[in-house]
Amino acid sequence: MQATRKLWAWLAVICVLSFATLLMVGREIYLKAPPIPTSIVDTGGHTLYTGDQVRLGQQAWLSAGGQQLGTVWGHGSYVAPDWSADWLHREALALQENLAQRDHRTAYSQLDGGARARIDALVKDELRHNSYDAATATLVVSGERAAAMRDVAAHYAGLFGTDPKLDKLREQYAMNAGSLPQADQRAALTGFFFWSAWAAATDRPGETGLSYTSNWPHEPLVGNTPSAGTGIWSIASVILMIGAIAAMVLFHSAHKEEDDPAPPKADPLFSLKATPSMKATKKYFLVVVALILAQVGMGVITAHYSVEGHSFFGFPLADILPYTVSRTVHTQFAVLWIATAWLATGLYIAPAISGREPKFQKLGTDVLFYALLFIVAGSTITGWLGTLQHRGVDFSFWLGNQGLEFTSMGRIWQYLLFAGLLFWALLLGRGLWPALRRPSESRGLIAMVFLAALCIGGFYASSLAWGQHTHYAMIEYWRWWLVHLWVEGFFEVFATAVIALLFSRLGLIRAATANSAIVLETIVFLFGGILGTLHHLYWTGTPTSVIAIGGMFSALEVVPLSMIGIEAYRNYQRSKAAPWVKSYKWAILSFIAVGFWNMVGAGLLGFSINTPIALYYMQGLNLTAAHGHAALFGVYGMLGIGLMLFCLRGLSDRLAWSDALLKPMFWLLNIGLAMMVFMALVPAGIYQAVAGITRGMWYARSPEVIHSAFMENMVWLRVPGDIVFSIGVLCLALFVLRLARRKPATAEASVTAGAPTTKA
Repeated sequence: MQATRKLWAWLAVICVLSFATLLMVGREIYLKAPPIPTSIVDTGGHTLYTGDQVRLGQQAWLSAGGQQLGTVWGHGSYVAPDWSADWLHREALALQENLAQRDHRTAYSQLDGGARARIDALVKDELRHNSYDAATATLVVSGERAAAMRDVAAHYAGLFGTDPKLDKLREQYAMNAGSLPQADQRAALTGFFFWSAWAAATDRPGETGLSYTSNWPHEPLVGNTPSAGTGIWSIASVILMIGAIAAMVLFHSAHKEEDDPAPPKADPLFSLKATPSMKATKKYFLVVVALILAQVGMGVITAHYSVEGHSFFGFPLADILPYTVSRTVHTQFAVLWIATAWLATGLYIAPAISGREPKFQKLGTDVLFYALLFIVAGSTITGWLGTLQHRGVDFSFWLGNQGLEFTSMGRIWQYLLFAGLLFWALLLGRGLWPALRRPSESRGLIAMVFLAALCIGGFYASSLAWGQHTHYAMIEYWRWWLVHLWVEGFFEVFATAVIALLFSRLGLIRAATANSAIVLETIVFLFGGILGTLHHLYWTGTPTSVIAIGGMFSALEVVPLSMIGIEAYRNYQRSKAAPWVKSYKWAILSFIAVGFWNMVGAGLLGFSINTPIALYYMQGLNLTAAHGHAALFGVYGMLGIGLMLFCLRGLSDRLAWSDALLKPMFWLLNIGLAMMVFMALVPAGIYQAVAGITRGMWYARSPEVIHSAFMENMVWLRVPGDIVFSIGVLCLALFVLRLARRKPATAEASVTAGAPTTKA
């Protein structure tokens, strides 16, 4: 008990210090982010853009699809270009031509080597020189550069408009014509793209050869190459990771885990009787299945758009379901169905653990269900209508699609979801409260579940931290608080604690041992995980300290994953501990699959792109997608499925349960995911990385590469894995639907095995 108290104290200290550091870094990002000039003018005094236009352009891009339509500074989708890299390259080429005409009265391509070298040096000097005057908040560019900017701006205005000459390019980018119908917003959009490219190339004040984005993207024409810090901190992070893994192996060898207890002769939960609120969670799992089916369907359509652009096997589907909408639904539903499974699990286990059904708990569970259903349906419909009907920047921010990956729903829907998550934490807390008050060996595990639930509800507030006019660097800072800390942090702590609690209730692990193990595991995970958030922010207009802190701590995130195979093996042994454990076989095997994908998807594939030098060349390429698919579904998705199966086992008549569909479901999902990742996404990502290293990020994201024969073959090579995976999803859906149609076993409410029986 004393050792556990010390671990809790260490956990508190680490969380306080880590979040204090993360907030301090956020302050530095705010202070040192690329400035938005009040006016951008040429040397003749002609205004090219105003600061208000740049800000409106950011909103216009987000309303047109934002991170679902290409990327800025590397964050977003993969079919359209990275607009900052694309603008930078186009502007450099246009400036080359303008300078060649000015100095030699001929095209750049007609110059000899010496003349071209001189023009190249002038282009590099022009684009790297920081002519921003902080005193007047004015950015001055040369007349030749201003002319180049107008040429590039005309291209983007036509692209986001209806210029028929760009129809083929729009199809290659999976863009619909007229993405921004308003001319003033298209003009502002070009200002935002210019500003994002300017920040990526111009030197920071007081620095030489180091841009606001630490020289991202790779662009030889302007001398954008990795900085010394990028390489040094990459090497240091690898050394730290190896040393930390060695220390963990040594610690594990010196502290031999206590053997599992002898399993009970019979299932301890066999006599568990579901309470009314526990039964009410069954409909949550039906929604989980519906969301999975929708997410997979949208994923198939989204992947196909990278070949046909506007059509689905010849049908002009993009007229009613644009790429930006299908990808938004695909990414948003992935988070929503996983979250729904975990929320329902929390509501299910609370009365089961405490042995008490609080008054009106079922009513609260029902109200929360219909509220969440309203939020999911409402945000999806308004997002689709806002995109299809071009409702404008205000509608997109408040009700439609904010254009931000994984957190795209409008602000009003975010407010409602935040309230719903707090209400869920309240329901969970009142359900667990009797168990928290009662001294027991499991109280530490129960406390961890409740604290994780509070963090899940509370930390969603980070999605409310930015506004319509917030600087893009700060939007990304707060967005990754949500995506990394919320999805990859506290949900994992919650789920891990729930699994340990379930195993302890089954008598397969000792509660006292699990108490210490879970707190220690949380310490190790959050020690690297909280500050590891910064590895997403290397190139988003942040100080160079972000590379050092993010690189070192993201390396530490891999350390606990290196030992995950041991826990997976222990769980496999537990699945064979006694004959009755077979009742939970596929739920436990899902937890084992989580360990595998944690090691492969989050560990190997994650670390392959997380060092600064690797991410410099790979951010925004398909290796990121490979990591995302393997980690999001392989870890969090399989965890959600495992928890759902465990809950459904207790909600169903034992005689009605059949494993006939679960075996193919499990293997098809995992084999299909592996085929998708390793047969298609990884080779495509490596191919793009080679293109980016040799010629620049603009080239890796260009139609020449994206629609090359190799890349399109990789898209088609996804089809076998998609089919296998989809059949697995159908098996899961059929299993849940068949189970839902069976008449549930009749039982008394509020009776829990091994716990006091108390009427509400």
